[in-house]
Amino acid sequence: MSTASLSRLTLAHAKTNVLEFVREPIAIVGTTVFPSLALLFFVVPQSSIADDPVAATGAAAQLGALAVMSVCLFAFGAGIAEDRARPFDAYLRTLPAGPLPQVLGRIGNGVILSVLGLIPITIIAGLLTEARLAPERLLLTLAMLIVGAVPLLLIGFAVGYSLRQKSAIAVAQLLFFLLAFGGGMFIPPETFPTWLDAISQALPSRAARDVVVWAVGSGDLGLSTVASLAGWTAAGTLITLWAFRRDEGRRFR
Repeated sequence: MSTASLSRLTLAHAKTNVLEFVREPIAIVGTTVFPSLALLFFVVPQSSIADDPVAATGAAAQLGALAVMSVCLFAFGAGIAEDRARPFDAYLRTLPAGPLPQVLGRIGNGVILSVLGLIPITIIAGLLTEARLAPERLLLTLAMLIVGAVPLLLIGFAVGYSLRQKSAIAVAQLLFFLLAFGGGMFIPPETFPTWLDAISQALPSRAARDVVVWAVGSGDLGLSTVASLAGWTAAGTLITLWAFRRDEGRRFR
């Protein structure tokens, strides 16, 4: 397949996914608004955090990572499972173009949803707290959001391709809260007891949180974070490939 054909098919799939979300705006609200509400209700009223530039910037950064994780688990995990239940998905899988344009189009849709989730966080943090992001750190922060999202994205793919729709929604919800609390996206991990901090450092959500907080200048980056990202990315890749081939073998024998 030529690059031009791949680009056209990718854009077509991305457009289709965006239109599906536009037709059901509540899906966008449910995926993107929760982290902003957490910032508004749990960070802004606490003057000890909101009035401290370093603490406020770190809090906004970790909730930004939460917004991206929400998209990875729900738009990809539950979303893929929902699409797999539709006859049209089975038809797409029989086309000679292969799965790559569909996957890239879905990722493009995920990027749009992530941006929609990050915009209100940025506005609330900028207007109602002392959070400040130096211009030279903007690109680094965006890059670390992507790096931290990779293992979470792969977990979403694994959930979507290995479970049926109802099961995928339940598992995505369970993973979201476990990874959010365990990864220190709601409660700063500095307040964790030693045993919980040790567990937290092994989670992909903690690694995603730590790299973004480091990028905005509100934390340090440890070797354990890099190792966690690499390990979860490798494991997520293997599980996703297994789940995809298993699904393909079941439905297209």
